[in-house]
Amino acid sequence: MAEPLLAPSGGVPDLIDSSDSLAQMVAELKKGSGPIAIDVERASGYKYFARAYLIQIKRKDGGLHLIDPIAVGDSERWNELNETFADEEWIIHASTQDLPSLRELGINPKRIFDTELAGRIAGCERVGLGPLTEQLLGVTLAKEHSAVDWSIRPLRPEWLNYAALDVELLVELRDEIEKLLIENGKLTWAIEDFSAILATPAAQARKEPWRRTSGMHKVRDPKMLAIIRELWFARDEFAKSIDLAPGRVFNDETLLLIATKPPKGFGDFKKALLRRTRLTDMPFEQWFEIFERAQGLEGEDLPKLRIASEGLPPPKMWQSRNPLGYARLTHAKAVIIQCALDNSMPTENLLSPEALRRVCWPAPPENEEDRPKFIENELAQYGARPWQIALTTGPIAGILSEIEPLIVEVAPEEVTEGERPIRESD
Repeated sequence: MAEPLLAPSGGVPDLIDSSDSLAQMVAELKKGSGPIAIDVERASGYKYFARAYLIQIKRKDGGLHLIDPIAVGDSERWNELNETFADEEWIIHASTQDLPSLRELGINPKRIFDTELAGRIAGCERVGLGPLTEQLLGVTLAKEHSAVDWSIRPLRPEWLNYAALDVELLVELRDEIEKLLIENGKLTWAIEDFSAILATPAAQARKEPWRRTSGMHKVRDPKMLAIIRELWFARDEFAKSIDLAPGRVFNDETLLLIATKPPKGFGDFKKALLRRTRLTDMPFEQWFEIFERAQGLEGEDLPKLRIASEGLPPPKMWQSRNPLGYARLTHAKAVIIQCALDNSMPTENLLSPEALRRVCWPAPPENEEDRPKFIENELAQYGARPWQIALTTGPIAGILSEIEPLIVEVAPEEVTEGERPIRESD
C-alpha cells in the first residue's frame, strides 16, 4: 500500500522573495549534481495572464527551493539561473504548460525530461503526477490545493507545503520512468518528443478567438454572432486591463444569453451582467453602447455564420467531399489504434490526428513502392517525429489502396449533423 508523503523531507524552505536570495539559491544549486526538477504554479482561471506565481526547484544535494517571482521581480539573477544550468537537464511534469511561464522570466531549458509525456510513452495508464508517484515510487502526494489562486499574497503555509511536494520526488520519478523507457526500447522516442517540444514555436493567436465562446454551436443568426463578437472583445480588453480571467468578468453563458435574448434597455443589460459576476466596477455604459451598435450592424459588417477553414474539412464531411480519402482515413485510424495498442501508448502520442488526416486526404502515388516515401514526407511535414514515422509508415502504406470505408460502431449520441449511424460488420 502506498505511503502518504505529508511534507518535504527537509521541511518547507523559506520563500525566496528577493534578487539576493535568488542568487543564494543559484549558489546552492551549483553544489548539487544531476538534473534540476522544476515546477510552476500559475493562477489559471483567476488571472488573464499565465505568468508564474510560484516556482519550485530541487536538485540532488542542491536543496529544495520555493521562489516568489512576483516579489523577486525583474532581476538579472533569472538570466544567471538560466545560463548557469544551460547544459543541465530540467525535469518538468507536463512541460508544455510550464515552459511559456518560465521563458517569460528568461528560463529557457535546452534539455528537458517531461515526466508526464514520458509516462505516456512508457505505457503508464495514469500519468498525473500523483498517480505516477504512487505507481512507481509507492508514495501518495496530497493534491487538495491544486486549484487555488496562486496570485493571492501572502501565500499560505499549507499551499507552500503542497507546492514543495510537487518537486520533492520528481528526480526519483524521472529515474523510474527512464528505467521503463529503457526496458521497452522507448527512451530515444521520448528524447525525440522532448526535443520537439523545445523546438515548437509559440502558438499563434487565433484570427477570430471569439468563435470559441462556449455554446456557439447553438447560434445560427449573424446578428446574434455580432453581439457575441463585439462584447467578447470588450470583455477581453477589460479583463486584460485588470489582469482577470475573462470568465470572471462575466461568463460565456451570460454572453450567449445577452446575444440570444437581447435585454430591452440599459437597466436589463446591467442586471444581466451583474447576475453572474462579483465585479461592480465595470464600464456598463460603454458596453451597452457596444451592444446597441452590434445590434445595428448590417450586411458585410455582420460576421459570417462559418469561416472558411485553412486546413482540411472536418472528417465528418469527408464522406461526401472525398469518398476515397474517407475510406483511407477509416482504415488508417484502425491500424494506428492497433499500432498504439501494440506499443502500449495512447493513440494521440503515437501520431497526431492532423498528421494522419494529411496523409489520407490526397490520392497516394499509384506505384505502391513510392508510397512509403510519400507517407514519410507527409508525416514529417506535419510534425511527426522519426520514431513515429518509423512505426506508422508500414501500417498506413498497407491501407492506402482501400476504396471502401471501414464500417465501425457509432453510438447514437456521437452522430452529428450530416452523419448517418452505421453498424459494425465483419
